[in-house]
Amino acid sequence: MGFNWLSEPRGDYYTRHFVPTPEAEGDRLILNLGPQHPSTHGVLRVVVEMDGEYIMKAEPVLGYIHRMQEKMGEVKTWRQYLPNMGRVDYLHALAWNWAYVGAVEKLAGIEVPPRAEYIRVITCELNRISSHLLWWGAYLLDLGAFTPILYAFADRERIMDILQMVTGSRLTYCYYRFGGVSADLGEGFIQATRDFLKQFKTRIPMFHDLVTGNMILRGRCEQIGVLPLEMARRYGATGPVLRGSGLAYDTRRAEPYSVYPSLDFQVPVGVNGDAMDRYDVRLAEMTQSIAIIEQALEAMPDGPHINPDVHERLKPPAGEVYYAVEGGRGKIGVHLISDGGPRPYRVKLRSPSFCNLQLFAELAQGTLLADAVSILGSLDLVIPEIDR
Repeated sequence: MGFNWLSEPRGDYYTRHFVPTPEAEGDRLILNLGPQHPSTHGVLRVVVEMDGEYIMKAEPVLGYIHRMQEKMGEVKTWRQYLPNMGRVDYLHALAWNWAYVGAVEKLAGIEVPPRAEYIRVITCELNRISSHLLWWGAYLLDLGAFTPILYAFADRERIMDILQMVTGSRLTYCYYRFGGVSADLGEGFIQATRDFLKQFKTRIPMFHDLVTGNMILRGRCEQIGVLPLEMARRYGATGPVLRGSGLAYDTRRAEPYSVYPSLDFQVPVGVNGDAMDRYDVRLAEMTQSIAIIEQALEAMPDGPHINPDVHERLKPPAGEVYYAVEGGRGKIGVHLISDGGPRPYRVKLRSPSFCNLQLFAELAQGTLLADAVSILGSLDLVIPEIDR
């Protein structure tokens, strides 16, 4: 038959390993996943070389949605470039907003009022929950479960309603400004946020009861796409992908910024480094985001929401700076170079999805095609962030 079976028990489930034999090498099939395929979550193309249902080689092909985001930074003023950040990762747009304004503030020495720092934490964590909810529903849809995405989108709609109150947008937010935020939080926003958090606390246990313990889900995730910590480090993986492999690296803790050091929260980690651990980490992160938002609401001081001394036509001094924040998919980094002019001389964006995608070729080798779909979904890729 050209293949051997080796079985290793894990609870009630078995891991299947493919060991190619010489007679199998002559009968191969080249198959395209994408660029218009639901399992790729966007215009990502993966060329796979198959032996039966097993993947012998997988090669991601990028460039189908490339928009020259970094080059655009060189022809726009510092302020004009702000809306671009919401288009890099449309699921956690506020984290990209924050990375860019944080870099400019660091370069120009702009002070952010304390109230604005807490507002950024509250809105960014709400956006993180929204991002994880979409991943949760879409991932389970990839694996054949339709109902969870309806629950996920019902809760996500409530978050979008809340963020729309203050940002004016529902997806590609451009709310943060150099020295603060564009608008203060009203009592309606604060009360709506408290009401949502109270209700959402009851939803996460329901998600676990509905899905997490399901035998079919666990069979599709446990011991699938096992990512050793050494391999994760080698590829530069960050976020839930890295933490699922057991390393508690979170930019909010490792490279503290804003008021996160004053807030009490845990960094969830996995044990086995498989797709199930990456799933568990993201659900646990939503619980931690609830705790962060509640603390920020209580500690938020009165005062201005923006520094009034920031000039409309900003010209930071010549120099370069790097600023990183923790996004829904991992570490977001913005490297700016200024020549003292009205626009950036150079913009370089560090995309966590780009690094996380590189794992796929190695993780998918020797797996079933169905398991490769599970692995790809567990990485939580946003393709516009990769094809920036």
